[in-house]
Formats: sequence, C-alpha cells, structure tokens
Amino acid sequence: MKKGFTIVELIIVAVFASLLFILFFVQKSNIDAMERDEDRKTAINAMYYALEESFYKENKYYPDSISEENIKVIDPALWTDPNGINLGDPLSSYSYEPANCKEGKCKEYVLKAVLEKEDDYVKHSRN
Repeated sequence: MKKGFTIVELIIVAVFASLLFILFFVQKSNIDAMERDEDRKTAINAMYYALEESFYKENKYYPDSISEENIKVIDPALWTDPNGINLGDPLSSYSYEPANCKEGKCKEYVLKAVLEKEDDYVKHSRN
C-alpha cells in the first residue's frame, strides 16, 4: 500500500482553503467599509459641533458654505472624505446644505454623509 494523499483529498482541501480565503476577504471588505463609515460620522460630528458650539455661538447665524477657512476649530483633514474628496466637491460623500439664507447668513442647515453600509448620516441645525 502506497502512502500519500489521493487526488480527491487534495481537491477537497483546495476547495475548503479557497472558501476560507474568499470568506476572509469578504469580511475584511465589510470591516473596512464600516471603518470608513465611522470616519465619515466622526467628520460630520466634528463639523456639526464646530458649527453649533463655535460659529453659531459667536455669530448667531450659520454660514452659506463651510470650509477650513471659515470653520478653523476642527482638524483640516476632516474636510476630506475617506475617498480623498473635499466637502463641496460634487463627488464627495459629505454635503452641507444651508437653508433660509439672506446675504450669506443662514438660519438652518443639513450636514450629510453618504455611508456604505448604513443609511445616510444626517445632522440638522440645532437652533
């Protein structure tokens, strides 16, 4: 009797290893997407609190656009989404939508991040 593996045994091991490999990369992809979503939520929350606790308290209105020039209290890296696109660019997953504006002074706004694994993350003006 010869010692060793049969072709059938080798095929079964190869199929099992392939399934594990595929499962690993699918899960890794999901975890990476959830991490990017958390980064987006963090950035939107930072913008929201900067608008509410800094800009609005000082000026008593909201700006008609936001950027690192008029909201200086947050990390400049947060203006760029995980894909490397800045807020204000049409392809960005972040958006700022002011409302009830007159002469650059707005009464309300909506901040939004488009997420990969969840519904959009939306923050409305507090005041």
